[in-house]
Amino acid sequence: MCDKIQNVDIHEGEWGTVGSVISWYFIHDGKEKVAKDIIEAIDEENKMVKFKVIGGDILEEYKSFSFTIHVETKGENNLVTWIIEYEKKNANVPDPHTYMEFILNMSKDIETHHLN
Repeated sequence: MCDKIQNVDIHEGEWGTVGSVISWYFIHDGKEKVAKDIIEAIDEENKMVKFKVIGGDILEEYKSFSFTIHVETKGENNLVTWIIEYEKKNANVPDPHTYMEFILNMSKDIETHHLN
């Protein structure tokens, strides 16, 4: 579905439940990386899930990093909104533009997969 994600493992809990700990293995900027996340919130009625990064490469540059995915359905169309919240470790750390580009490209790959 998406060549940017190499593997996904669940360490604690069950898929799709709050408190579950998941590791994502992915390619970012041409390098293999890992992000260990915990699912902080799920709102099925509003089609929203929030993840907090608790380990891995992302935390080498950021004190905190979390993201929320929200899907809004209008007829046959779905609008996906990603919200990234982060705190840099210092002023020299760049804003996560490359992660935003990664997420955009991953979303496009998933859309292409579902349209085929």
